[in-house]
Amino acid sequence: METLGLLAGIGHLPVDVAQSARQLGYKVVAVAVVADTDPELPENADVFYSINVGKVGKILQTLQKHGVREVTMIGKVTKEVLYKNGVMIPDLTTIKVLASLPDRKDDTIMNAIVKLIEDAGMHVMDQTKLIQPLLPEPGVLTKRKPTEQEWKDMQFGFRMAKELGRLDVGQTVVVKNQAVMALEAIEGTDACILRGGFLGKGGVIVAKTAKPAQDNRFDMPSVGTATLTSMIHAGATGIAVEAGRTLLVDRKRTMAMAEEKGITIVSMTEADLS
Repeated sequence: METLGLLAGIGHLPVDVAQSARQLGYKVVAVAVVADTDPELPENADVFYSINVGKVGKILQTLQKHGVREVTMIGKVTKEVLYKNGVMIPDLTTIKVLASLPDRKDDTIMNAIVKLIEDAGMHVMDQTKLIQPLLPEPGVLTKRKPTEQEWKDMQFGFRMAKELGRLDVGQTVVVKNQAVMALEAIEGTDACILRGGFLGKGGVIVAKTAKPAQDNRFDMPSVGTATLTSMIHAGATGIAVEAGRTLLVDRKRTMAMAEEKGITIVSMTEADLS
């Protein structure tokens, strides 16, 4: 039985990955690297640890102790942990990594972590390898189709999200009447949506896409019940996601929330922009 190391952030995705991996015959060693990971995760792993993301050396030692050769990193871990006092107390390995970085862009940090893992003799797998069914097909996923204005905003937002991703800043944009209300940065998707809804006075559209140079080993964009909750509070009427490149988490509950609130969800490709 091959052992999978699952480095877990916030959200339901780590649970989906753990369940899928065990069905495929993996032994799952899950490490919660932030607080507030899904409470279902321990029961869906063979072994469970909670080790702060700042203790990279301890995380690597734990994976090696269990003979892990394959690693996947899944779930939300925002860069806010780098700047909040007391949230991350780094060990020596983490300090060395951070000191070696030319900048603190998302991909810069994640590539450094991937290199550490692979230098330790483990392989970091494509995040989508175990959860292909979570990648939505192109088309309108909800019963309610977007209005003409919502469709224009989705096209506009999709383009803006792609440009934001090209800069490696964020993956989410909030728009209204083809004007940008908010761009995602360090605060994360949910805070971006709430800010955009406040500035747009409701009736906004959310767009979330993969980066043009997306590395599927980490930071795949995802949409789930937390996203829908933020959209409801923000008065958002629809969301555009990128078909085949955005994970639709806990799909049954997410779609039920959208249908109940009349939110339209469209899975788009770049061909839809013409």
